[in-house]
Amino acid sequence: MKYADVLDKTTPATTTVSKRAGVSDLPAAGEPFLWGMGGALVVGLMMIAGFLVLVFWNGITTFIPKPIEVVTLASGEVVAGEPYRSESYRVGSDKIKGLGPDIQKKIAANDGFAMRTLYRTGNYDLYGDDFRWVSDYEITKAARPVEMVFIERLEWGAFIGSITSLSVDGKNIPADQLSPQQLTQFLEDARGRWNKIRRIERIEIGNINHEIEGERLRLKRVAIDKGVDSPAFKAVEAEVEAGSAALQHAYEKLAAEATETRTADANFTITLREIGGREKTLRLSEIVRLYHANDLGTVEWLGIYLSRWAEFLTDEPREANTEGGVLPAIFGTFAMTVLMAVLVAPFGVVTALYLREYAKQGRLVSIVRISVNNLAGVPSIVYGVFGLGFFAYIMGASIDQLFYPERLPNPTFGTGGLLWSSLTLALLTVPVVIVATEEAISAVPRSMREGSLACGASKWQTIRNIVLPRAMPGILTGLILAMARGAGEVAPLMLVGVVKLAPELPIDGYFPFIHLERSFMHLGFHIYDVGFQSRNSEAGKPMVFVTTLLLIGLIFVMNITAIVVRNRLKQRFAGSKF
Repeated sequence: MKYADVLDKTTPATTTVSKRAGVSDLPAAGEPFLWGMGGALVVGLMMIAGFLVLVFWNGITTFIPKPIEVVTLASGEVVAGEPYRSESYRVGSDKIKGLGPDIQKKIAANDGFAMRTLYRTGNYDLYGDDFRWVSDYEITKAARPVEMVFIERLEWGAFIGSITSLSVDGKNIPADQLSPQQLTQFLEDARGRWNKIRRIERIEIGNINHEIEGERLRLKRVAIDKGVDSPAFKAVEAEVEAGSAALQHAYEKLAAEATETRTADANFTITLREIGGREKTLRLSEIVRLYHANDLGTVEWLGIYLSRWAEFLTDEPREANTEGGVLPAIFGTFAMTVLMAVLVAPFGVVTALYLREYAKQGRLVSIVRISVNNLAGVPSIVYGVFGLGFFAYIMGASIDQLFYPERLPNPTFGTGGLLWSSLTLALLTVPVVIVATEEAISAVPRSMREGSLACGASKWQTIRNIVLPRAMPGILTGLILAMARGAGEVAPLMLVGVVKLAPELPIDGYFPFIHLERSFMHLGFHIYDVGFQSRNSEAGKPMVFVTTLLLIGLIFVMNITAIVVRNRLKQRFAGSKF
């Protein structure tokens, strides 16, 4: 039979069906619902993609060095700053009356709207604000002078202006006699002195203070255990006094060295002038970064951009968390998420194994399953209240009474910390792991179980060697979902351990080296704090986007790692048949 004959025979039937099918049959065929679901999927994907593009673009452009514009207003005032963003706005009628006729006509032609630009003027210690709106009709002249410098400081944010002079050991060097190489060298030397002072005060003196505090607690512990009148207390007291004298001598020596370095550092200053003529004198060591914003080459531009990224990823926050780095928050987020995953996996897997393999199926097990599913819908702040009350105030206080009585009334585990935060989020995400594990276990073919049992294996041997390995990809899927949710939670952490600024990381060189009782920083809380608790929302907005980008990237890396492990497990058991 030829292909044309087949077409001739099938065409009438097809035509008849098409004639019978009308518009009224579309709902019965499901076509409108299919298109609706497809459209909803496309809209959802577009929203997710749009959000990611918004965060990515604002994140990668945050640290780009921008030029400094100097604009002269019609009033004669001069404003200098980085152009931040522009927008169209409606000019008030009372404002229009005070403008010239030409400007009034121009605004009227635009239906009462005009353009304005937000300039980052910096100099918060002089102006009381970091930003200023300037309308385009106010500007009579705009320029980008090459002498304008952008300075990032340890305090008070950015300074925008020009260099007047440099003072080096009492010798005054005017700006026109200062070469870029000299300025760079002086700045590097100043940062070296600042790092030396920081090392002495935070590391070397910090070590001495830690030893002194340890001796004090040791003496207090003996007093609690033996009594202040016991021979043991007298002996330990003599040891502590002798050791404290040596430590005090070392402390005074280091403090004198820090004071000497700080005194010498005070002889290296720079005098700056803002665009209005006011001058500001700073120590060179207070400057984090200085560059001529309107005279940057490609290499210099790229160097500033990369150095800002390096500072963001490896340094501590400053200026109310709106500047500097987020290394403590990165470490805290990663450590809490990993610890949460380690804690939630055994709870979730064991519970799912019992419910699916051991528990007698009936009404009680059904109630337990319904309760587990309902736990997923409990607001996260409720878990935070539970974690604070049960873990910190009950369990933590009991641990302090048993193991750390010498530290009381200052709590050790009786307050929020990394351990209690991880346990709280483990409870928050355990329903996800339980449900995913149950589904993965139930997906293992029954024939495999029966074959293992028929070969003489016990039930536990069957579960350990047959069921769990083949269910592991599904278990890891639940763990991935739990990690993604836990890493982004903020509300419960605000009650059980997260803080605005953590001076000490949970890991250091002091025994036992890992301190799970310490408070920590978290990227999610950092975003909330910078976006809603900073003194200037505009100044904090760039840090919000770049921190959000970092948090998404961190979760992506952790999830990709788990997905790679899951896919390898799938490949190991792919095609295996019992």
